[in-house]
Amino acid sequence: MGESNGGRQAGAPSAELCDFWRERHHGTLTTLRPNGSPHVVPVCVTVDADLGVARVMCSRGSVKARNVLAAGEAGARVAVSQVDRRRWSTLEGRAVIRADPETIREAERRHTVRYGREPRVNPNRVVIEIAVDRRLGMR
Repeated sequence: MGESNGGRQAGAPSAELCDFWRERHHGTLTTLRPNGSPHVVPVCVTVDADLGVARVMCSRGSVKARNVLAAGEAGARVAVSQVDRRRWSTLEGRAVIRADPETIREAERRHTVRYGREPRVNPNRVVIEIAVDRRLGMR
């Protein structure tokens, strides 16, 4: 564990780190409220194989979605983290809200693969899509 380059890790993530993000763990998502204070909530999160994109599903009216939307078109800085005993990892990046049916279906599929169950039906579902630009914790 540890950080390099001020927390930003250069190059491809290790197989160990990728495996960790494929294991069945819940995580946390940190968004910023309009007043700048952090909003941290437990979430199910999925990632691309190279950890370049992370996704969190939620309801359109949730605080986390509203916080991301409040940042405007450029998106919001967010962090997703997971911990398992002494192993931990945080992925940071710019988040946007995706509401198109194809993105939602793909997020639901990824959730089913990682968590072994289909997500509950939610007609107000959106996806917080995070373009990961910083990895902390495990190498």
